[in-house]
Amino acid sequence: MDERVVRETVRDLWARPALESLSGFVEIPALSPAFDSAWERTGHLRAAVEHVRAWLARRPIEGATVEVVELPGRTPVLLLDVPARDATNPATAVVYGHLDKQPAAGEWSPGLGPWQPVVKDGKLYGRGAGDDGYAAYAAAAALEALHAAGGRHARTVVLLETGEESGSPDLAAYLDHLAGRLGHVGLVVCLDTAGADYERLWLATSLRGIAFLDVTVRVLTSGVHSGHGSGIVPSSFRVLRELLDRIEDPRTGEIKLAECNVEVPADRLAEVRLAVAEGFHSPSLPLAEGVRMVSDDPVELVLNNTWRTTLSVTGAAGLPPLLDAGNVLRPFTSLKLSFRLPPTADSGAALRAIEKALTTDVPFGAQVEIGRAEAADGWNATPRAPWLESTLDQVSEHVFGKPWRALGLGGTIPFLGLFGRAYPDAQFVVTGPRGPGNNAHVPDEWLHLEQTERVTEAVAHILHAHATA
Repeated sequence: MDERVVRETVRDLWARPALESLSGFVEIPALSPAFDSAWERTGHLRAAVEHVRAWLARRPIEGATVEVVELPGRTPVLLLDVPARDATNPATAVVYGHLDKQPAAGEWSPGLGPWQPVVKDGKLYGRGAGDDGYAAYAAAAALEALHAAGGRHARTVVLLETGEESGSPDLAAYLDHLAGRLGHVGLVVCLDTAGADYERLWLATSLRGIAFLDVTVRVLTSGVHSGHGSGIVPSSFRVLRELLDRIEDPRTGEIKLAECNVEVPADRLAEVRLAVAEGFHSPSLPLAEGVRMVSDDPVELVLNNTWRTTLSVTGAAGLPPLLDAGNVLRPFTSLKLSFRLPPTADSGAALRAIEKALTTDVPFGAQVEIGRAEAADGWNATPRAPWLESTLDQVSEHVFGKPWRALGLGGTIPFLGLFGRAYPDAQFVVTGPRGPGNNAHVPDEWLHLEQTERVTEAVAHILHAHATA
């Protein structure tokens, strides 16, 4: 394979055709179904799929087929299927991305907008540019570059779903539907994560799971004057606070339930220590003046964010706005509880333990109602094969000029758990060009174009190495 041709082809594609089409993709408000329940009627998701399908169909990739697959009542999936080229490895490589988007999420800076592509200072601004529309173009560009350079690859299927921002509720059905067609999958390349800088290749090696629920504590059928009822009827807030203290140590934030805790694997602990030693700590956050982080040890902060359970109260009801709050003993208090779980924790068991702690022997016999309870497992990568380890080293030297690094991520991406269960023997490369400040999910989202070129080139090299692994 001519590495020079790979690099030039990738750069040429991102200089114009890929960038132009991705900019057109940004213009489409293809909100994920969680944010557009009428997605079938509005048609934006299908418009985004058709936009990308048409671009893929025009690419000169020998033998490639492009197809939209849509199961009844589910969001569509777009497939680019490329037959093997000079490969001895019979296993399929799957490259994953998604085409659904988050909403605008507030005011964007002057001159920018969620559906307005703007290229400035080496960045493409617009919703879905980095999360995750670029993935379709990077995957196709990597394959096109391989063909132009005389490279090889096993059969490769680029799978682009349209429900990831809603938790990938349809993906399991599609993996089942496509199982026979995909065959034995030996490599999964996921292009939907972020790294800690824009200078090297970053791999995500774990993601936390999640459990969330609404909990309501009710003590009265209607509110009463606090002068009449307080001291006689317990405060619903106090009861709920006591229930939460069964789960979380209010001083340290440690979760007390055994089902929510795991031992950090030795290889993941080593990754964290190496990254911290090289200066990659927890993400920069907009702390209020005078606020301290929960630990002075940067290793502990990273582990807290990637391998330990944390509780966030993300919503509340039953509490009037401050200006409207009179002297009333309120009938109920409701909270939305969100638990980020360790990658290897059983999310179902964790959720059951949480519900039990909230509903057993409730103080004063107060009523407890649980609603909208859901859970999703995290993901922990399988050990890397020698061929992949050596390829990552070579790619880092020739493409990035710096060693690659790996870290766990504190968020939850349900599809990786689905892929992990569907393809337990596959090698996983979970990467992407996003990094600090890229603003995914919030105003002014942008894609770092030079890093995108490098990641695309890296994917080409990894597919080439997998062909004979």
